Amino acid sequence: MDPGFTAEQDGIRRTLRELLHKRCGPGELRAALDTPGGHDPALWAALAEQLGLPGLALPEAYGGVGCSRADLALAAEETGRALAPSPLLATSVLAAPLILALGADAQRADLLPRICDGTLTAALAVPAPALATALALTGSPDGDWAGGGRAGGVQARRVQGVWRLYGEAAQVLDGHSAGALVVAAHTGGYARSHALLFVVAGDAAGLVRTRQTALDATRPQARVQLRDVRAELLGSEEADVPAALARVGDFAAAFLACEAVGAADRALERTVEYLGRREQFGRVIGSFQAVQHRLADVYVQVQAARSAAYYAAWAAGGQDGPDGREGPGGPLGRAHSGGPDGSGERVGGPDGPGERVGGLALAQALEALRRAAAEGVQLHGGIGFTWEHEAHLSFKRAAGDELLFGPVHRLRAHAAEGARLFERPEVSV
Repeated sequence: MDPGFTAEQDGIRRTLRELLHKRCGPGELRAALDTPGGHDPALWAALAEQLGLPGLALPEAYGGVGCSRADLALAAEETGRALAPSPLLATSVLAAPLILALGADAQRADLLPRICDGTLTAALAVPAPALATALALTGSPDGDWAGGGRAGGVQARRVQGVWRLYGEAAQVLDGHSAGALVVAAHTGGYARSHALLFVVAGDAAGLVRTRQTALDATRPQARVQLRDVRAELLGSEEADVPAALARVGDFAAAFLACEAVGAADRALERTVEYLGRREQFGRVIGSFQAVQHRLADVYVQVQAARSAAYYAAWAAGGQDGPDGREGPGGPLGRAHSGGPDGSGERVGGPDGPGERVGGLALAQALEALRRAAAEGVQLHGGIGFTWEHEAHLSFKRAAGDELLFGPVHRLRAHAAEGARLFERPEVSV
């Protein structure tokens, strides 16, 4: 695999870093967290207008840029460095791919262009705490995570040809401000229950949304209550919802892994800068060998996580088809090729090693971020523990992501189970 980036990818990353440096510094970040939406609408508009970031991985037919999902995952490394609060994860990583994959032509034509130009944000609503299971990161998405036909979760019923939803979903990322919700609900009763996805307008009658207090304030969450709310079925009743969620989950894990690597890299960089200035016993702290060893260990862990995240981004990008749906397609740089000229076969087939590696990359990246953030807090001394310092934001991002999409040991256990790593081989007598 050639890890080199294309000129276009380098340009996206460089421009995004410059924009976030100007518009999302520590002061701007804290101000954005105190707004009702939990993010800066002006920054979101700038990301859409100048970079086309919301539609970066969506087809040009709907107003998108037409890049592969690998490009969007790589961009996440820069948003992670700034810990930028935005609807990007909820809208472009979780909701938009489901609309593209399962939606009817009219639904895609209505929703995707508005997502691409930044005028519409969307959110995926599943009952808490089932997001990681629904995305097939820590368990099978075939279970009863959406309610199972029983009380709890979100239920759907059709009344005179109109779908109505009732129930509740919590920990919905950006669910309090999204203009559209993609809601996972169970239908068919207990005996024939199965999950379907529905589109609910943000101003629908009977929809009650409340922003929740979250450990990581840079990822705003909401409780969504559906009180006999009118909804539109996403696609058809024959849609393979678990498979679509699993594909989105693998890409989301690659995106989050790149984001965590960016945050870890910035946390390490901030710590190194401080240790180069802070003096103790007549010399800078960074000159002590014990401190250097600790930083070296963090550096190695971050670099290993970066390699895993890039591989996951490549694997996710390799699933893109010419219309943005599942299929062979866009690589990470030249990583898909068997040779420098772009010829050759991609590593792994549909179920080979190039697929569904996002969960493992996410586990490694979250560990690296937690380690980098914890060392940063410790090595900053007394100021590292204060609310006014930035160090705690990185630590909360690591802990918050693990609560939402992990924990790490379950991400790895599910990957091992899928690979049948611990199954005993059959012995013939």
